[in-house]
Amino acid sequence: MEFFRIKRDIPFMRHALVFNAISFLTFAAAVFFLVTRGLHLSIEFTGGSLIEVQYAQSANLVKAREAIEKLNFGEVQVQNFGSSRDVLIRLPLRGGMKQGEVVNKVFGALCSAEGGQVATQDAGKGPVQVCQAGGASPVSLQRSEFVGPQVGDELAHDGALALLVTVVGIMIYLAIRFEWKFAVAGIIANLHDVIIILGFFAYFQWEFSLSVLAAVLAVLGYSVNESVVIFDRIRETFRRMRKLETPQVIDHAITSTMSRTIITHGSTEMMVLAMLIFGGPTLHYFALALTIGILFGIYSSVFVAAAIAMWLGVKREDLIKTGKKDLDPNDPHAGAVV
Repeated sequence: MEFFRIKRDIPFMRHALVFNAISFLTFAAAVFFLVTRGLHLSIEFTGGSLIEVQYAQSANLVKAREAIEKLNFGEVQVQNFGSSRDVLIRLPLRGGMKQGEVVNKVFGALCSAEGGQVATQDAGKGPVQVCQAGGASPVSLQRSEFVGPQVGDELAHDGALALLVTVVGIMIYLAIRFEWKFAVAGIIANLHDVIIILGFFAYFQWEFSLSVLAAVLAVLGYSVNESVVIFDRIRETFRRMRKLETPQVIDHAITSTMSRTIITHGSTEMMVLAMLIFGGPTLHYFALALTIGILFGIYSSVFVAAAIAMWLGVKREDLIKTGKKDLDPNDPHAGAVV
């Protein structure tokens, strides 16, 4: 399926050096921000408290967040989950307070913001706290958990391991399917995307959570898919157009896949932008990481992966086994048996 077809090849590789210089500067800036500012890790990695409450009516997140911020517990997250009545609260680790004290103060602040008072009732499994206001309960405590720093360290270790395994797996796959030069080019392009995403999160100090890590892993697979499409078309072009030089082959491969690229990435980006705009705080940073990754994934597949493969000296003999003398595809008698 194609919306359009470009008849003349666009000379992308003529400007490869300029685009690679831009990529290097962007990559270096991302590394600089990662080293100097670091990532703003969520409580899944650093430890903290998770509190779930349920409102009788749709929750006013702004009012709830303002009530909790008055407690000076540091940066907190207040977001819906499941429904507009259910609210999830994330609090950073409080070294001088017990988990029960943190929960009591937060629930008390939320109850006061709704014009109620906290009371203790016996629910059969022990005393529970409820918020009473004129015989009704405007907000109720559903669950509270504590995420210790040890669990956070384990998640960080497992996340880094997952990222490493993904990178190694992609490199092995490209080396087997194509050639080691494409494997090196593809993995550099993928790491380029990952580091730039992390650089954005470090510069703006956006929260880096498990959902963002999942988005980074998704971008790795998504980016390598685009690289594989271009690499496959390069191999096909080497077979069909044997008089073209390597830069011309790469230009033709990229140009011939542009319609597919626009359809695929345009459709994906529409869905991601819908999550970013309408998904609320729960999906905000996940969708933001995907948006950055998709945009830079297109750029890196064309101007990083393909260009690096050209600099590494990829040629027709690297991709096509020549056991017998090649036949001229323009010769009508090629392959005839007498």
